Amino acid sequence: MDKKTVKIAVDAMGGDKAPGAVIQGCVDALAADKDIFIYLTGDEALLKRGLSGLSYDEDRLEIVPSTEVITNEEHPAFAIKKKRNSSIVIAQRLVREGKADAFVSAGSTGAILVGGQILIGRLKGVHRPALAPLMPTTKGITLLIDCGANMDAKPTNLVQFAQMGSIYMKDYVGIKNPTVGILNVGAEEAKGNELVRETFPLLKECQDINFIGSVEARDIPLGAADVVVTDAFAGNVALKMYEGSATAILTLLKNTLTSSLKTKIGAALIIKDLKSQLKAYDVSQYGGAPMLGLKGLVVKAHGSSDAKEIATAIGQAAAFIRKDIIGKISEAVSGEKERTEAHEAGQAGGEAGDRP
Repeated sequence: MDKKTVKIAVDAMGGDKAPGAVIQGCVDALAADKDIFIYLTGDEALLKRGLSGLSYDEDRLEIVPSTEVITNEEHPAFAIKKKRNSSIVIAQRLVREGKADAFVSAGSTGAILVGGQILIGRLKGVHRPALAPLMPTTKGITLLIDCGANMDAKPTNLVQFAQMGSIYMKDYVGIKNPTVGILNVGAEEAKGNELVRETFPLLKECQDINFIGSVEARDIPLGAADVVVTDAFAGNVALKMYEGSATAILTLLKNTLTSSLKTKIGAALIIKDLKSQLKAYDVSQYGGAPMLGLKGLVVKAHGSSDAKEIATAIGQAAAFIRKDIIGKISEAVSGEKERTEAHEAGQAGGEAGDRP
């Protein structure tokens, strides 16, 4: 597919290292991809100072001034409605109006998710959008969906998450027939809470996915499935435990390798191979987490993102748009709706025919 110019609205004020890291990330992204255009929303004076002295194509970056910032401490829905001149709202409005194809931010997760649904809106047929980060595993990567958008989900929501996640892994990542598992407390079909037990048979019957059954949290890092489906509460707990465990293991490893002369000598011998192995677990190479199921693309970058991670998230957004993931999800959801309506009509006709 030929490249098209992708227009991306970037929230310059979101994240622990904003606006400096965001500004540098945008400049790096422009250098890496000549076919992107960036709308940078935020405090105009701060952004002009930050860009001063940096080398970039000024024809492909436009500052869109904002006068307010939404913080992590604010109630998301209230902040989106009240702070209409915030960097998040203005950037998402650019997507809604069709001026931008995608939105990237490392800011308040709640505000980004709420704004995505209120300002950009869901695709027709999508019950609930879902946040879907890529997780490094011993076999490659796994998509964990949902991780933040729907704390209380229904079985039909999880089935749709599985469908959207499968499309993302197939058409964006390039996995031919991605496997799908449901996050559970055991491998047996009868195990789990009510949501899992009700969803399991629906996933088995779904012809659009390659369902392999239950996946326990301990099996996610081992690459047990390409897509792991869950509600946002369990998904977010699994994600945070995943991140915390990785940090703890790296800390213990570093302490061990520097604890004595003997271990320092051993570290010198293996450090090159060790860095090569650990590179696969560098989350910055995967960009942010897309919110699947919206009319426009929303990418949530990690709150502590540096310039490299912001640049990667922008590049990820451009690739997502070029591969028309939104269009493919929309087509799949529409097809599922038509099949469901036809099935229900057939059932109604059968019941009518059975009447005396």
